[in-house]
Amino acid sequence: MAGALPPAIELRAINKHFGPVHANKDISMTVPKGTIHGIIGENGAGKSTLMSILYGFYAADSGEIFVNGQQTKIDNSDDAIAAGIGMVHQHFMLVDVFTVLENIILGVEGGATLKHGSESARKALLALEEEYQLEVPLDAITGELPVGIQQRVEILKALYRGADILILDEPTGVLTPQEADQLFRILGTLREQGKTVILITHKLREIMAITDNVTVMRQGEVVANVATKDTDREHLAEMMVGRKVLLRVDKEPASPGKVMLQVDGLNVYDRLGVRRVKDVSFTVRAGEIVGIAGVSGNGQSELLAAVAGTMRPRSGTVVIEGSDVTKMAGFDAATTRALGLGHVPEDRHHEGLVTSFTANENAILGYHRSSDYNGSVFMHGGAVVSACERFMADFDVRPPNPFLKAANFSGGNQQKLIVAREMERDPKVLLVGQPTRGVDIGAIEFIHRRLIAMRDAGKAVLLVSVELDEVMSLSDRILVMFDGIIVGEMPAAEATEQKLGLMMAGINPDTESGAPTAEAASA
Repeated sequence: MAGALPPAIELRAINKHFGPVHANKDISMTVPKGTIHGIIGENGAGKSTLMSILYGFYAADSGEIFVNGQQTKIDNSDDAIAAGIGMVHQHFMLVDVFTVLENIILGVEGGATLKHGSESARKALLALEEEYQLEVPLDAITGELPVGIQQRVEILKALYRGADILILDEPTGVLTPQEADQLFRILGTLREQGKTVILITHKLREIMAITDNVTVMRQGEVVANVATKDTDREHLAEMMVGRKVLLRVDKEPASPGKVMLQVDGLNVYDRLGVRRVKDVSFTVRAGEIVGIAGVSGNGQSELLAAVAGTMRPRSGTVVIEGSDVTKMAGFDAATTRALGLGHVPEDRHHEGLVTSFTANENAILGYHRSSDYNGSVFMHGGAVVSACERFMADFDVRPPNPFLKAANFSGGNQQKLIVAREMERDPKVLLVGQPTRGVDIGAIEFIHRRLIAMRDAGKAVLLVSVELDEVMSLSDRILVMFDGIIVGEMPAAEATEQKLGLMMAGINPDTESGAPTAEAASA
């Protein structure tokens, strides 16, 4: 059409190899100006590699990049910024001890003195905050801010550097549902102001809710470019994985048995002396999944850590199949593990893996003293490798290479390695924290099926997830935590998003008047 604007981004036949791995294969795609464009695919599909080429972290082996209709050579991130491209990474590039203002101007201070540059930047940033509804406290210490605010800092930093095209890599992976909703409002404002947003995600609900167009990638190739209004979640999932995917959890009613985990009057304080878990009591029976719903930061992490033995409670008891582990000398994770407790931690990088170790070394972490892997003097290396190979086969870990460092696996495959390690030990009680955080749709389906199989095999499963639909679909009973307190409990069959959402905010769902629950009011 005469006078039509050129696309914000056009990629033509982009190729990228990492040794023998062909990460991007002749990729071509167009991103219209002033739209939100989704890129989806399984972990390892090549999404982040492609966007890293666009942002100058990697150089393409071949192909062409056009920005606003002009062929553009992007050799590094400075070239990308000069072309009006900004990127917000999944793991933020911020200095925790700097203020927000210092982080934003870092590297582009300007002015003859730092004071002059910061004063000029402050004026410009206040104008950007107002224009894009991106209010952030410029003088706050960045590391003390919630992750949702830190993400706004990253967006503001890109806009301050003149970005008209903004790439966001898995932006909701570290956000609560409320923070994700706020992010979407911000992205909508950016679109209204003529900015172009490229959204890399594996969450189909987000794609359907916020994007105008979507590119589907599989095994390094583009398999579809479609208008979002012309597709649906089921079709997108099938294109991503290459087969039909069950988007709901298919399970029979639970048949709970005896109490396997009992927590009474638990109180947990963090390292700063703040009480994070407040007089919490509950049980988990054999053959059931008990889910804990709550906005991140309301004590769920500390509760899991105390039950697993990685944090010592100040008071209260944790009883595993009749054994009070809190009264045992040297209560720690090895104690709970010896009693048959498995633990899939919330943070796979800091608690679940040693990323510089190989897959086979990670496959036995926590169980490395077992006689399965040790002789009288030396560790049986062959037994360790064989166990890892079995885990990889049973849990479809890709690539199935026991000698590859954990850091070189995609997030979904790292998660499957941890889940395999804990489930294959046949625990009586399984603690699972954020089981599918940062995991693609195919791996989500796989992990969900395994959790239901554990339940059906008579195991007691305690699940913590910030994904409300995950808690509702997997759980047989749901507990709700707010400000360190269990403020409610209900059968999953009676739960609704509205009811749980109100309780997660500390509001009594029976009144919906803003009155706090009895537990929250008495805290």
